[in-house]
Amino acid sequence: MSGTDGRIALVCSCEDTMRLDEKAIARGCGAELRTAEQLCMKQLDRFMAALATGRPLTVACTAQAPLFGQEAEQAQAATPTFVNVREHAGWSAEGKAAGAKMAALIAAAAEPMPATPLVPLESGGVTLVLGRDAVALDVAARLQDRLDLTVLLTGTEDVTPPRAVPFPVMKGHARAATGYLGAFEVTVDGAAMPRPSSRARYEWGPGKDGATSHADVVLDLTGNPPLFPTHEVRQGYLRADPADALAVERAIAAAADLLGTFDKPRFITFDAALCAHSRNRRTGCTRCLDLCPTGAITPGIGPQKDQVVISAEICAGCGACAAVCPTGAATYTLPPAAALARRIRTLLLAYREAGGEAPVLLLHDEAQGEPMLDALGRHGDGLPARVLPLLVNEPTALDLSLLAGALAWGASAVRVLLPGKRRHGAEGVFRNIDYVNAALDGLGLGHATARAAAIETDDPFTLGETLAALPRAPFAFAPSTHQAIGAPREMALQALRALRTAANARVEIVPMPALAPFGVAHVNAAGCTLCLACTSVCPTSAFSANPETPQLRFLEDACVQCGLCAATCPEKVITLEPRLNFSEAAAVPRVVKEEEPAACPRCGKLFGTKASIARVKAKLSAHWMFGDPKKLALLELCEDCRITEATMGGLDPYAGAERPAVKTTEDYLREAERSKKTQ
Repeated sequence: MSGTDGRIALVCSCEDTMRLDEKAIARGCGAELRTAEQLCMKQLDRFMAALATGRPLTVACTAQAPLFGQEAEQAQAATPTFVNVREHAGWSAEGKAAGAKMAALIAAAAEPMPATPLVPLESGGVTLVLGRDAVALDVAARLQDRLDLTVLLTGTEDVTPPRAVPFPVMKGHARAATGYLGAFEVTVDGAAMPRPSSRARYEWGPGKDGATSHADVVLDLTGNPPLFPTHEVRQGYLRADPADALAVERAIAAAADLLGTFDKPRFITFDAALCAHSRNRRTGCTRCLDLCPTGAITPGIGPQKDQVVISAEICAGCGACAAVCPTGAATYTLPPAAALARRIRTLLLAYREAGGEAPVLLLHDEAQGEPMLDALGRHGDGLPARVLPLLVNEPTALDLSLLAGALAWGASAVRVLLPGKRRHGAEGVFRNIDYVNAALDGLGLGHATARAAAIETDDPFTLGETLAALPRAPFAFAPSTHQAIGAPREMALQALRALRTAANARVEIVPMPALAPFGVAHVNAAGCTLCLACTSVCPTSAFSANPETPQLRFLEDACVQCGLCAATCPEKVITLEPRLNFSEAAAVPRVVKEEEPAACPRCGKLFGTKASIARVKAKLSAHWMFGDPKKLALLELCEDCRITEATMGGLDPYAGAERPAVKTTEDYLREAERSKKTQ
């Protein structure tokens, strides 16, 4: 059938090495289906004919994508969309049953993805070479024609000075470093210049601690521990063991290329207004700070004190912060969650439209996942026909909305492919897996084999066996067709509500694990004085006040469990409970504490509450400024009457208790005389 945009889908059987179920593919792919057996060679004219129509074109072949792209460029036509149905579907022991899967892959590939914003990095080639021996000097000598070099030796080994040194050589210990490509700052202790008279080995002058070196590139050949966490992804910081000649050569080649202007993706967009990190010097949410493996996220200072700060230049794109951000302040861009959700929805609904059942969604990256799927298709049994692979930039960036959405749209299970050695920043996706499983279990939709899980392996055959062993356990209801709208948190709630509705589950309250972004803030009303401090710090307005009367209200649907209210409450009467509340009451503000307003005894004006006034009086009654009952009574008056009473009554707010009379010698003698008479 023809899709809404008139798209053509060209599907090749690759010299009949895979069977094409044309009816199933046409039913679900959302495009006009055209087939071939050798599209890249003798039937290339079919590709050119489809290209000439000017209609959007999807080619179900990635192996020959460069050829087709070149032909499209020469024809001045739009570049086609490419999708792999060979290794991902056709080359499989279940290839004959993969028609619905091919349709789903083709339909999902047509979903447009927004462009990724970029961050420019500028390097002028100023390079600091850190070394311990002559290797550092040799490396610098090879790079001197391209880069502006300074060598910093540790001084732990004797190094013979070269006859002539075209670049500065110093001694020192690099104690700390900050920055990124084009803007490194290295703190050096014991910084010293060599003596000009150095003969067989460098002799050094007096050292200085706390010296600072600025560089565009840092080449670390000391063999010491790296200067940065997860140093492998810190752009501009190159590290090699000086005893490993091959590693040194790779570092030289990499350093030589780090000159000029570079663009890197801006992996995270950040809305500071939504950040729930801090208010009024009270710390709330620290989820992103706790998980960021690169140090790209730091607490804000000065005007940014109530938020975190994310360095786009340092960020390596693991997406852990976006995976766990409860408010949507940090969102992933490669692609955004809403765009990826549309692709997942299209994939699963197209699979069902084409006749597929009990699909398993496999989320994987390109660096690890694509080679494994390729090896499985070429040398193994391939993927099972009901396993739908979907490429994502970083599996560690998957948030709860994507996992829950996949299940609501019909996936019987979701599997996330991760390396056998757990990577930095993976904790966020594991949290989200726990959250979605807890929600399903609470709704009675769980299974003995978890609906959502990670597969941590580097072996393609282990991957294939694990997927093949998954039980066929579809939900007993039709999938939802809802559109993913809003921020990730709202999309997650949409999906979970859709699952509950489809399953006719009557459960209203589902307990959730710690740090889940849903829940209730319980208020011990007896201890609450309606100071309303919680309303001023709540970043989502879950707590609110009634401007007409002393009243505290709470909206559970808005609570993200950041903890700012509990940290700020002076009475410490707020406790958090992570949970999902599907009742209608969760979407309506409810009154958690209210009181009659206190009336000024003089003018009758309503102000404050009786409880808050009583609490203030109790706290100040022992203070020297309120030792006089008249002064303490001022607290019962409104602000206007308080001023009037203080002024007209001649009250001095700084006056203390009356001083005792000064005693003279005569007073003491008189008292002594009285005491004698009484004896």
